[in-house]
Amino acid sequence: MLNLKENDDLFILSSKCKQVQTRNFNKGEIIMNYIEKRDKVGMIKEGKAELIRFDYEGNKTIIEHFSKNDIFGELFHHINYNNELIVLATEKCEVMFLNANCLEKKCSRNCGIHDLLVEKFVHLLALKIVTLNEHIEFLTKKSIREKLLSYFDRLSHHKIKRRFTLPMSYTDLADYLNIDRSALMRELKNLQEEGFIEKEDRKITILY
Repeated sequence: MLNLKENDDLFILSSKCKQVQTRNFNKGEIIMNYIEKRDKVGMIKEGKAELIRFDYEGNKTIIEHFSKNDIFGELFHHINYNNELIVLATEKCEVMFLNANCLEKKCSRNCGIHDLLVEKFVHLLALKIVTLNEHIEFLTKKSIREKLLSYFDRLSHHKIKRRFTLPMSYTDLADYLNIDRSALMRELKNLQEEGFIEKEDRKITILY
C-alpha cells in the first residue's frame, strides 16, 4: 500500500496517473477560459500566470496571481456571461490538468496513485481557500493605505522577513487591490516619506 509523505512530489505522482494531463504554454498564451473549461482543475508545475476578468465593457481586473503549486479552475469562481475569466501565462508555464470529477469519484482502475493525488489536491484546496480569503480581506479595507499595509504584512509573514520583493508590477498590484495606479504610487511615496516603509524599485522593507 502506498503511503502519502510530506515530501512526496505531486508531479511525479501525477505522471503515473492516466487521468492527468500536462501541457506547456508560452508567455501571453491563454491557459484556461473558465467558460470553456468547466470540468478542469489546473495546477502550475513551473512558471507564473494570472487570473484576469474582463467585464462587458472590456475593463480588465487581475483577480489572482499563480505560481508553482497554485491551483485554479472555474469551480472556485462564479461565472456569468457578462464577465470573462481567463488564466493567462505571464511567463513560460508547465501546467497539470485534472478533471474536476476525479476529485469526487474513485478511479475506475482502482489507481492507488490517483487516490494519493486526490488527497494532495484536498490539501491544496484548503490552502486555496486561505488565499482567496486573504484577497477578500485586502479588498475590504477602506483606504489605499490600509490595503497596502495589509498586503505588505501578508508578504512579510509568508517570507518571514521584513524585506521582500513584490511578486508583481505596481500596475498589476493596483489591479489586484482594485486601486487606481496613480493613487497607489502616491500612497507608496507617502508611506516612504512618513517612515513606514523603504522602497527600492519593487523591493519593500517594512519599518513599522
